[in-house]
Amino acid sequence: MYKIIKTEDRAKRAQLETVHGIIQTPVFMNVGTVAAIKGAVSTQDLEEIKTQVQLSNTYHLHVRPGDKIIKQLGGLHKFMSWNKPILTDSGGFQVFSLASLRKIKEEGVYFHSHVDGRKIFMGPEESMQIQSNLASTIAMAFDECPSSVADRRYVEASVARTTRWLERCRKEMMRLNGLEDTINKKQLLFGINQGAVYDDIRIEHAKRIAELGCDGYAIGGLAVGESHEEMYHVIEETVPYLPQDKPTYLMGVGTPANILEAVERGVDFFDCVYPTRNGRHGHLYTNYGKINLFNAKYELDDRPIEEGCGCPACARYSRAYIRHLLKAKEMLGMRLCVLHNLYFYNTMMEEIRQALEDDEFASYKKRKLESMQSGVGTQH
Repeated sequence: MYKIIKTEDRAKRAQLETVHGIIQTPVFMNVGTVAAIKGAVSTQDLEEIKTQVQLSNTYHLHVRPGDKIIKQLGGLHKFMSWNKPILTDSGGFQVFSLASLRKIKEEGVYFHSHVDGRKIFMGPEESMQIQSNLASTIAMAFDECPSSVADRRYVEASVARTTRWLERCRKEMMRLNGLEDTINKKQLLFGINQGAVYDDIRIEHAKRIAELGCDGYAIGGLAVGESHEEMYHVIEETVPYLPQDKPTYLMGVGTPANILEAVERGVDFFDCVYPTRNGRHGHLYTNYGKINLFNAKYELDDRPIEEGCGCPACARYSRAYIRHLLKAKEMLGMRLCVLHNLYFYNTMMEEIRQALEDDEFASYKKRKLESMQSGVGTQH
């Protein structure tokens, strides 16, 4: 059940009740593609850095170790020792990013595994079956993610197929949730809105899928080549046509600024690889902008990554030490940077929720953006 607690213009402060606990929104979901956050981060760490939702990938787990193996071991929660909500994406994006290895048909997609080259078929039913085996809290519908610069005729045909696939996903999920050996019989299904950067296709699709009564709705196919302005415009045009009494999820986005802009436009679920990927390369988020620990100026810097930060890295270690670890290619360096970045994101989402409760999101957003653009505190 989804309950809106407070609104400020289009921005929503809400909560989603699930079989694995309540998700407070707006929320950032920490990306653990293969049931682990890259950078040697454990589920115990995730609890310590205020993670609410862990996100895993259907395609990757199907290829290795295999969703049937995970089911035999009691499902993804038991497998990775995590008792809070998990969202699994449908594998659609991965399949479509394997452009040279795949063939799309009405029944689904034929493609070759990136691991061992074996031929795999995935359609709406297969994606739902894999996600049911994984027993995630929220399953994503199987969709096609057309390029944001694809021509109009292609996008129209693709979106129509995505709608037909969503109907098949719903039907299959209802069947699976009714089976005796299904681990999570209360698995939720989120539908995905597509349409590249064509407002009218996006709006039409949003209206159509809204009628299908999913548990939540995502906006897919953004942050894949279009400008930030185009992305914000699409969100602004599309969100009003998605059900307001259901969660709205912007897939694969983004920077702290992207998140603040999207919250203002009515989005309340986010995921992105930025904090982990940037962390592994020594790029760290702070309230005063991003810093790159590989820069020579941090060699003798004995301050934490950010003064006042409560993350495990800032609690004990200096910039100079973490920089040394990164330079020496010690895994601990990557781990500390990833922990800091995820803590930064999770803390920002807490601040957003509080600002919405206090009716001051607009002023919080302005302060936060100005502060992050200032660069103050990242230098001596």
